[in-house]
Amino acid sequence: MPSVALAEPQRLEGSRQPRILWEPPFDPSDLGAEAVGLAADVGLVLDPWEADFLAGSLRERAGRWAAFEVAGMVSRQNGKGAILEAREIAGLFLLDEQLILHSAHEYKTAAEGFRRLLGLVENCDMLRRRVRQVRTSHGEEGLELLNGARLRFIARSTGSGRGFTGDCVILDEAQNLPDAAVDALMPTMSARPNPQLWYTFTAPDKDLAPCGHIARVRRRAVKGGDRGLYYAEWSINPHVVECSLACTEHDDPADPRSWARANPGLNIRISETHVGREMASMSASGFARERLGVGNWPVEAGAGWQVIAEEQWTAREDRLSQVLDPVAVAMDATPFREWGSIAVAGRRADGLLHVEVVEHRPRTSWMVPWLLDRIEQLKPCAVVIDGASEAGSLIAPLEAANIEVVKPTFREMAQACGQLVEAVTDSGTLRHLGQVELAVALAGAQKRPLGDSWAWSRRDSSVDISPLVASTLALWGHATRAHIKPETLPPPDIF
Repeated sequence: MPSVALAEPQRLEGSRQPRILWEPPFDPSDLGAEAVGLAADVGLVLDPWEADFLAGSLRERAGRWAAFEVAGMVSRQNGKGAILEAREIAGLFLLDEQLILHSAHEYKTAAEGFRRLLGLVENCDMLRRRVRQVRTSHGEEGLELLNGARLRFIARSTGSGRGFTGDCVILDEAQNLPDAAVDALMPTMSARPNPQLWYTFTAPDKDLAPCGHIARVRRRAVKGGDRGLYYAEWSINPHVVECSLACTEHDDPADPRSWARANPGLNIRISETHVGREMASMSASGFARERLGVGNWPVEAGAGWQVIAEEQWTAREDRLSQVLDPVAVAMDATPFREWGSIAVAGRRADGLLHVEVVEHRPRTSWMVPWLLDRIEQLKPCAVVIDGASEAGSLIAPLEAANIEVVKPTFREMAQACGQLVEAVTDSGTLRHLGQVELAVALAGAQKRPLGDSWAWSRRDSSVDISPLVASTLALWGHATRAHIKPETLPPPDIF
């Protein structure tokens, strides 16, 4: 029997195409290709995606840059630094820019960029001969050419960059970019005839560093229509809790194909094996942010209280409100189990509805013991948990303790959200204690589509909404199960 040659499995490589791309109108030009070619001539051979980005940033319209602002988000070790080096070489030796400022949020990052760029220049006779001076003093790193053109590397501050008139300003590590730094640097470009401002960054986390400015840049790109912005983002769109196993609209963080979408350098500069090790060692939220480009973005200024108006919520506050038996109990947790919430809901003596967050703590290991210790006191008419959420892991130990858990369907989840909003905004039948954690959750909460209706969006909301989701589910649980229990017992003495 003749042998059959088996085809080698196709090697998975990073995506050349960014998930989010916005390009302004431009005229045909060879300038980008010239910049890529110059980089190759000095020993800096760009990967295809790097060449695409550099060429896209250098397009022109009516003799000026098509994009005044250039922004690129990609995870670490993919080759972002090579693009900056190629842009700086082009600015000095091809574009005749007189001053280029390269800034980073820390001195050591800016200094490392200088060392890489200096190595390229010193190893190329064609470039080295055009250098007049190299500055290596701490905080003064940079190059000056024979024609007077300069490249400076600086650490960001509210004062750095003042007094300079930059043709190109590069804000590296822009996931940590205070508004004050931009306010200091932006005016330095106003006197130049054709300036360009660059932002390069990894996925930001609003809880770790200021990122309001870069979030506004991204919103402009997603919205489209900005004629002065070039934006490219390599990231994934992770699954939501309602996704089925057959979902193709969202990405699985554990799937190597997702790694390739978010990392154009996968199996070129970053090995698939190492990414697998990162996933095993890092926290789920850290892996999503640092390797998959899933940012924790700040909410747009003025965009709070989008579902329920603050004045409507405040009008339903009653700090003396008390709930009668029977109560429904619900549990919820944040997407990565950083926080857990338990809420109760029921009716008051006057017949109005009452919701209350009874516990809100870090992590989730405390939640099952908390309820087991109080189940005889509470005697809830329902214990509600969304089985598709992170709190779904609590269902099995509760059921093992002979506690029935009500698990709402997607349709019932939508009904629960609508019920809470209606009780606040239309009928006005809901009362609450004015708890800060519930108000914060509502202020930052966002909707997500759920069939023909909607539900609370954990991913798009700017805050921990587990207190809100738990309250929503508790209110629904009481509405659907309270008729099973008599409502004549005195208020439970537990809060």
